[in-house]
Amino acid sequence: MSQRKHYNVVAAVIEVDGKVLCMQRGVTRYSYTSHLWEFPGGKIEEGETSEQALHRELLEEMALEVEVHEHLATVTHDYPDFTITLAAYRCTASTCDFIMREHASSRWLPWNKLMTLDWCAADERLIAQFQERTHP
Repeated sequence: MSQRKHYNVVAAVIEVDGKVLCMQRGVTRYSYTSHLWEFPGGKIEEGETSEQALHRELLEEMALEVEVHEHLATVTHDYPDFTITLAAYRCTASTCDFIMREHASSRWLPWNKLMTLDWCAADERLIAQFQERTHP
């Protein structure tokens, strides 16, 4: 029996004027992550720090330069085909302009409206942690 893959992933929680950037995935390899919402970010490559991974991923996927601040929360989630450890960091961007190279849609939502979207399970768990602390 093969062991499921495990991925270390980082997410950027970018807030501007009280609204948080939410990104909608397009069609993915797995139906249980297709078209769901997530915080932007991606996998940490070997030899990268979390901060380096966030910088690289956001430049690659969105042409967006960010400044990474404090760690907000980390969750581990078992999907049917893989497991991820997802670490969220507060980030700021000098602009709200970006290019969607990987995502289907985006929205800027206030904290109290985040759960109106259909989130990937791991990101949903992050939001629950943020809300327990009255958002970051």
